[in-house]
Amino acid sequence: MGMTGHNSSADKPYQSPTVGPGAQKPRFKAALRALNYRNFKLFMGGQVISLVGTWMQTVAQSWLVYRLTGSSFLLGSVAFVSQIPVFLLAPIGGAVADRFDRHKVVITTQIVFMVLAFTLSLITILDAVQIWHIFLLSSLIGVVTAFDMPARQSFIAQLVDKKDLMSAIALNSSMFNSARIIGPAIAGILVAIVGEGWCFFANGTSFVAVIVGLLMMKVSVPINAQTPGSTLNRTLEGFRFVRRTAALRNLLLLLGLASVMGMPYTVLMPIFARQVLGSGARGLGILLGATGVGALLASISFAARTNVKGLGRLLGTALAGFGLSLILFAFSRSFWLSVLLLLPAGFCQMMHLACTNTLLQTMAPDRLRGRLMAIYSMMLIGMAPFGAFFSGLAAQKLGAPVTVSLGGAGCLLGALGFLSRLHVFRPQVQQLMSARIGSEFAGFNDGAG
Repeated sequence: MGMTGHNSSADKPYQSPTVGPGAQKPRFKAALRALNYRNFKLFMGGQVISLVGTWMQTVAQSWLVYRLTGSSFLLGSVAFVSQIPVFLLAPIGGAVADRFDRHKVVITTQIVFMVLAFTLSLITILDAVQIWHIFLLSSLIGVVTAFDMPARQSFIAQLVDKKDLMSAIALNSSMFNSARIIGPAIAGILVAIVGEGWCFFANGTSFVAVIVGLLMMKVSVPINAQTPGSTLNRTLEGFRFVRRTAALRNLLLLLGLASVMGMPYTVLMPIFARQVLGSGARGLGILLGATGVGALLASISFAARTNVKGLGRLLGTALAGFGLSLILFAFSRSFWLSVLLLLPAGFCQMMHLACTNTLLQTMAPDRLRGRLMAIYSMMLIGMAPFGAFFSGLAAQKLGAPVTVSLGGAGCLLGALGFLSRLHVFRPQVQQLMSARIGSEFAGFNDGAG
């Protein structure tokens, strides 16, 4: 995995200093150590522009669907058709990422994303758009995402040295959460001034930055041993590896639990803004922005870590904090108290995701990395439509506050169960990490606290 054939100072990883008084570099510099790699800088530069465009399209598309139909059911249905392909097709996408050059796979998916964005832009600007167009294009975006996400997640590991993978993952999360704050704000202005179509056009244009950055990279291609047999057999190999590896299995099941029970709180946020807190559309933006700010702070904090020591305990603690924050938020009737409670909710949620991603990437054998990240994508994105569906049904019967509190309780109980069994998983995790990157980073232990 790894680096290009160049050995310039720009491509040399940041070396963590010896522990001791005055020996450590500032934590801020340590957090940015992945930017010492030329390939990662190119990747990040393109992604930060593209992600803003993606969030602009997400907000503008939701507004367009509601403007055309006035139906909250169709609004949720569009989200469902854009996410369910990830659940169904991500395993195949992971097998593709492990068999072919991930660099070329990511370039291909970005080009297709660009074409789909320009297509939606054109028919919207020409005032020819109909709801079935949006359903069709959203489902196609979901299909491409099923191949893009495993390839892109595993491709990050080829852009930096192994010991700087945590910084790369955290900075990638920082980009996502920065875009989550900036993109909707820009989209709101553009929709009001020039309409949804030009937001879609801006998103299509933003992919140019990604594609140019990817084409400028010089990336060595990992030589992975391929499993003999059909694509189905290669796909199932990833599931078999997870099934017989208890540590990975529990990490992924915990992620699935958080996706189904915890993450749907954002789907119900309009109900809180309008009915529970009486804050309206402006309040909705502030509430969602608070989760984004919390998540961004978590990403920056996580990037400053220099090894994986103690990530298991941090992962469980973060999910417990996420669940507790949701319970408290659900029963708040004060708008600004609710805003304050969403800051730790966003922080803990992102910390849980970053810990999970890092541990999976660190333990994953190179030849299975794409397939394991595909299962990660299934648990994170593919399970979300089911969580949104069931939370919607529960909210109709029980109300949004009770539904969110039950989801938070589920996350809290899952986290406590995981922490209680941490000692059982630890030897297997140490073995996997030692095999991958040496005993220095096999730190899933009590010493991390």
